[in-house]
Amino acid sequence: MITRRDVFQAIADPTRREIIQRIAGGPLNFNSVGETLDISRQAVARHIQILTECGLVVITRKGRERFCEARAEKLDEVTDWVIQFKKQWVTRFRKLDSYLDELQTNSPDNENK
Repeated sequence: MITRRDVFQAIADPTRREIIQRIAGGPLNFNSVGETLDISRQAVARHIQILTECGLVVITRKGRERFCEARAEKLDEVTDWVIQFKKQWVTRFRKLDSYLDELQTNSPDNENK
């Protein structure tokens, strides 16, 4: 069974987020990607495989080495999703502010002032 991976699954893991952040500055070979991570080479390769399946990373070969390159534009899907919910919450908070202002204006304490 083939599971479809998406960007949200990729960024759900802190190690994968760290890998994306490391290669966002430019392509790195596999060894460099895993250099500061406290996990095995096999685990690094598995994380990179998931990132590749999601389209966040592209692997290129130069001689015998494999380089990982970030495809940050794939994160636009996450950005779009977050913006959608941010708009909804901003609208709700504005309505709440208006309601609280109305309550404060109509409170008995304000009538005596």
